[in-house]
Amino acid sequence: MPEVEAGPTRPRAGGGYDPSTYDPRAFDPVAVTVDVVALTMRERRLHVLLVRRGEEPFAGRWALPGGFVRPRPGGAGHSLEEDLPEAAARELVEETGLTAVEADARPPDGLPDGLPDEPPDEPGAVRPAGSTRVHLEQLGTYGTPGRDPRMRVISVAYLAFAPDLPDPTAGGDAAAAAWLPLATGSGGVAFDTSVVGDVAFDAVLPGDLAFDHGRILADGVERARSKIEYTPLATAFVGEQFTITELREVYTTVWGRPPHAANFHRKVLSVPGFLEDTGTTTERGGSRGGRRARLYRAGPAKLLYPALLRPSGPEAGGAGDA
Repeated sequence: MPEVEAGPTRPRAGGGYDPSTYDPRAFDPVAVTVDVVALTMRERRLHVLLVRRGEEPFAGRWALPGGFVRPRPGGAGHSLEEDLPEAAARELVEETGLTAVEADARPPDGLPDGLPDEPPDEPGAVRPAGSTRVHLEQLGTYGTPGRDPRMRVISVAYLAFAPDLPDPTAGGDAAAAAWLPLATGSGGVAFDTSVVGDVAFDAVLPGDLAFDHGRILADGVERARSKIEYTPLATAFVGEQFTITELREVYTTVWGRPPHAANFHRKVLSVPGFLEDTGTTTERGGSRGGRRARLYRAGPAKLLYPALLRPSGPEAGGAGDA
């Protein structure tokens, strides 16, 4: 058997790097931030967490919670670099009082053809006191020159959603923090200023937010609308046990259009692994009396097949819709 001549040994990645040959001053400075689109259901309305900025730039303007990626204390007086999901979870902790834990979320084996591409960063979860589930996933990267007047700043945005989250408390450099209701009935994104309570809220459209946070918010809401079509993440907006009616209210609120009630009930129960029957019912019937509703929990499915497509066109909510 002829001998095969050995090729050159592949150097270890980064093994030949000499720090003295690199001058960071030769490149324009770039900073990295994280911004979080945190959505929750409160009083049967979709709400987003916003903070009023207490410092320039955009002092006094409402914005998504976020901040610079920063070092965290390590052992022996050393600091450790903060990973992006850690920074996003930290921002949630600072603004909502959540207690972050290590995520236990595995990626699906594959996505059906035709689904929108998503960042490779897989979803995670944080849990506040009381073990409320919070879904956290990377939304996108935003680096348009001039989006931040201070310097070139690239933001990695995250999407988080959960059922009724607690009242926020402003942290860091924020002057105030509040859950603001979204008006989704048109299929777009706007703020519902009719029910903001005693919050001095002066933003009417997402474009009124600081930086490019209006664009990030719109992308986050659209991601949520799309994601509940083909994944079971609508169950992250309800409690551990829920009725079909409560789940349908989530779809109606997030989509901005109601799916047909009878078709929805049939479809969600026919999708393998979407829901599991708890064998129990609500303590009482509906507001008009009648039978007590059956309770369900989220099943093991990572993807919904067939998908639950959102209603479209003037007949939304009619007999031909999901």
